[in-house]
Amino acid sequence: MLKNKIAYITGGTKGIGFGIARVLLEAGMKVAISGRKLENAEVSAKQLCQDTSRMLALQSDVRNFEDEVRALQQVKDYFGGVDLVVSNAGIGRFASVDELSPEAWHEMIDTNLNGVFHTLKASVELLKKSKGYFISIASLAGSHVFAQGAGYNASKFGAVGFTQAAMLDLRKYHIKVSTLLPGSVKSHFNENIPSQDDDWKIQPEDIGSLIVDIIKMDPRVLPSKIEIRPTLPKLYDN
Repeated sequence: MLKNKIAYITGGTKGIGFGIARVLLEAGMKVAISGRKLENAEVSAKQLCQDTSRMLALQSDVRNFEDEVRALQQVKDYFGGVDLVVSNAGIGRFASVDELSPEAWHEMIDTNLNGVFHTLKASVELLKKSKGYFISIASLAGSHVFAQGAGYNASKFGAVGFTQAAMLDLRKYHIKVSTLLPGSVKSHFNENIPSQDDDWKIQPEDIGSLIVDIIKMDPRVLPSKIEIRPTLPKLYDN
């Protein structure tokens, strides 16, 4: 069912994006990943798949709309189109609001919110043609606030609101838009170095498996927003 379908994943060089790419490749899809630095994307792509007919590494900073336009054009030129776009690139900067710098605020808004818009805007015409899927990786921070998370919460609440409204706009074109809100994930997020201490968390491949399940569903079904949590949280319930 998914063999030779085409996916584009932002922030695919490590963590959640890398795990999603691995699962999609195992399902038979062709995958393009992007990162801010081409060399990082190329290293990750080689780790994921040696078959260059199924794997593409791209440079794109989602903060720049022109980067995403160029990346999606490269996906189209290389693979012929796109069936699934995963807007995954994101960052977190955590501080009390009175100590949060304007630079950190704008970096989060530009990446976590504006970046989602840029990726969708750059891919929407291709998705109309394929009647494809746009999946945004948000966060439980997009529905639950916490201290020292004002900037991150704002960016993720905005991303959830944007993609849910986009879902209503685009379903008339048979584009399926889903927003995933994971809690604690074993990843490099916030300068974390994944280790056995993170084994209680959601694994990046778990997110990939969920995406495979979503896109295998009958097109008449649209899981528009899904919260995902570790079964047994070690530190706190997120």
